[in-house]
Amino acid sequence: MAYLTPWLRRITTALSASTLLAGITLTAPAHAADQTIRVGFQKAGLLAVLKAQGSLEKKLAPLGYKVEWKEFPAGPQLLEALNANGIDFGYTGAPPAVFAQAAKTDFVYVGAEPGGKSNEALFVLDNSSVRTVSDLKGKRIAVQKGSSSNYLLVQLLKKNGLSFADIQPIYLPPADARAAFESGKVDAWVVWDPYYALAQQSLKVRTVADYENVPSPFNFYEASRRFTEANPKAINAVLEQLRATGQWVVKNPSETAALLAPSLGLPLPVVETWLKRVPYGVTPITPEVVASQQRVADLFHEQKLIPTPVVVSQNVWQANFSLAATN
Repeated sequence: MAYLTPWLRRITTALSASTLLAGITLTAPAHAADQTIRVGFQKAGLLAVLKAQGSLEKKLAPLGYKVEWKEFPAGPQLLEALNANGIDFGYTGAPPAVFAQAAKTDFVYVGAEPGGKSNEALFVLDNSSVRTVSDLKGKRIAVQKGSSSNYLLVQLLKKNGLSFADIQPIYLPPADARAAFESGKVDAWVVWDPYYALAQQSLKVRTVADYENVPSPFNFYEASRRFTEANPKAINAVLEQLRATGQWVVKNPSETAALLAPSLGLPLPVVETWLKRVPYGVTPITPEVVASQQRVADLFHEQKLIPTPVVVSQNVWQANFSLAATN
């Protein structure tokens, strides 16, 4: 089985800084002009809040950095761009990073967020005959390959004595999966918020299972190894801002929803439902986080979804940012 979607075409950017003075071309010092950090984000993530607020730009300006934002439909596509040097920093669920490691992408885990229990689920249309995970045998299930939902599906099948060989996985990004699900071309869909919350709000669906009875992995902030080693202060500043903003979102879900809904093009109740289901609290990569991610990697290898074992600790960068409460 192929274990990862083909890499996106290399995203190329030409960044040059030179100053012509008195007829002589001089290379500007790195600190003399603003540098750019290219941030990959998804609709479902704290980075989307930072983008809407403009808070990251304010945090990084004193350090001499500008921010360039690039949106992706899911984690695998984001990490493909990271591999192709199209972005410097991003956020994904646990599985995309495992697949990226297996594909020898040169990135580092720089921070982690706790995983939620009810912000991602496997569900069916209300008139479906599927009532339990065991009923999925032989069924067509839409899932983004290499995503956190892919891991949830693997765990649910294993817990109920099934494997991927017992189902028909239909690998689709969320927008295409939604169309296939509505039209009945697939029997079930497993996806994360806000796509899950939107389906609950606009379709008659029934949730079969979520992370309530299986281990919930961490979510991750990843960055280019080269960028991180050259710009550690910038990475720590980004993580510090994410922690402060996460604390604000937990206290102000309605205000956050009002901020995000227009830019995301999603109904306000959908965004608020999603935000209330997600725990926030970015931390550095601790031994507990590494162990959790290693379990994800080992399960994917056991299920033959990646060809070789992955050692998570080989891709860890130790961040150093304030964990103090921020009002």
